[in-house]
Amino acid sequence: MDIDVRGPRFGAAVTTVVLAVVLITGSAWLLAWQTLAFALGAAGGVGKSPYGWLFRKAVRPRIGPPSEFEPPEPPRFAQAVGLVFAGVGLAGFALGVTWLGLAATAAALAAAFLNAVFGYCLGCEMYLVVRRLTT
Repeated sequence: MDIDVRGPRFGAAVTTVVLAVVLITGSAWLLAWQTLAFALGAAGGVGKSPYGWLFRKAVRPRIGPPSEFEPPEPPRFAQAVGLVFAGVGLAGFALGVTWLGLAATAAALAAAFLNAVFGYCLGCEMYLVVRRLTT
């Protein structure tokens, strides 16, 4: 079943804020939270992530029904890509390799920002490329 395109974009906006705060504060705990959010989105789809739940319960009722839909697989793949970058960032912070934590977090932030502000989902585009190459 297709999903409301505004949900993943809302999640990307929240993710952008969270990752920006991680970069500003160096908080490994906050990055751990974001890693969990990515893991839930990758495992169950964006609707199962905390930000998807927040969109569904608090935002969507106030903005009305969607006019555009998209298949759930590309955003779910994008969550998995975010999970990899957040996991690498978390490992960097945990192991004391701060530059790795910052670099991986910054890469995830850049992708989330592109989706939140411009509606361009890098992970979704990667999904389409992988799909073309494997079918």
